[in-house]
Amino acid sequence: MTTTLDHRELYRLPWSLPDNSISWLEPTAACNLACLGCYRTNDPKAHKSLEEIEHELDVFTRLRTCDGISIAGGDPLTHPGIVDIVEMVAKRGIKPILNTNGLALDRDLLVELKRAGLHGLTLHIDSKQRRPHWRDKTEIEHNELRLDYAQMIADVGDLSCSFNATVYGDTLQYVPDVVAWGQEHIDIVHVLVFIAFRAGLVGGDFDYYVRGEKIDFSPLPYAADDAGRIDIKSTDIVEAIRGRFPDFTPCAYLNGTQRPDSFKWLLTGRLGTKDRIYGYVGHKFMELAQTTHHLRHGCYLAYSTPKVHRRGRSMMLLAPLDHGIAGAAAAYLKALALNPLRAFGRAHLQSVMIIQPADVLPDGRTDMCAGCPDMTLWNDELAWSCRLEEPTHYGQFVEIVPKSAAPVQ
Repeated sequence: MTTTLDHRELYRLPWSLPDNSISWLEPTAACNLACLGCYRTNDPKAHKSLEEIEHELDVFTRLRTCDGISIAGGDPLTHPGIVDIVEMVAKRGIKPILNTNGLALDRDLLVELKRAGLHGLTLHIDSKQRRPHWRDKTEIEHNELRLDYAQMIADVGDLSCSFNATVYGDTLQYVPDVVAWGQEHIDIVHVLVFIAFRAGLVGGDFDYYVRGEKIDFSPLPYAADDAGRIDIKSTDIVEAIRGRFPDFTPCAYLNGTQRPDSFKWLLTGRLGTKDRIYGYVGHKFMELAQTTHHLRHGCYLAYSTPKVHRRGRSMMLLAPLDHGIAGAAAAYLKALALNPLRAFGRAHLQSVMIIQPADVLPDGRTDMCAGCPDMTLWNDELAWSCRLEEPTHYGQFVEIVPKSAAPVQ
């Protein structure tokens, strides 16, 4: 039975195009891996100049209030000026977050990036990346690689540590194993992100148009004649996780641009230790976190510091305001009564985000993420980063039309 969630019982994250938690900066289209689920064309020479990047930061600060800048690509560590880019973002009072596969990362570079003002890293690691020496490894075996990076980040200290993984039809079964690994290292891993695989199918029930003219969609990297399963929903990932963690309870979401009851971003926060999860925060906690941060700083919260994630016990004081935390606090007090030595240990907050990217509806409408944090720039205007190949190739976003219908002129 497929898991069902009622969006009315969750907190709708307040992010919008002009007022968001994050913006998405792409200093390069170059990458040192060829991931199956990537939606960008790898261009080894496509490094933007520091002047271009400074200009894009100017445009972002003019169009969009945000707490953090995701520095992505391509892989941003391939850019020769990556330390300067981090410093450029930090000097604007915005948190620089590196979105990287980590292949070019070592401790010395990480120390240099931290000195430049780096706030944290999101490392994309999954079994479909064709990594050297890891091509035949399962998602479970990739936990060893994840731990190597998590320990490096923890050793350098005071940096947010997150991991992304694209979820495919044949890797959905391993999501609970990654979630369990996250709990084992809840003290140094702050966020886990699972992204449902999507591709644009060529030769199916749709035609593709730009300015009323039919175009060939197949050159795009996310076009595929046979992409395997592309209909994994965020609720399918929740169902897989609940097979191992029955109490797993999301608290907040972003809906789609076409469907208010779809879950494009689905956020869960859990409180616990390496050996036990006491409970899951409720929607009131997340509402309080976002609105309080906006009142104090003028922007919605992106990535918290490790210091905040270590305050799990302090967060339980919010039990009177949030039913989820109330349950976690009760479980913690019961565990404390059985073993008073638990009072000397920390409880941690760890976030689990599930993302369901663009969905093409039967009538050709594309259900994007409403209030998407990953908006980037195209010709000095906000644009969907996950579909940037379309204006790059065709000058504008592609219109998807059922073959039985005529294109809009």
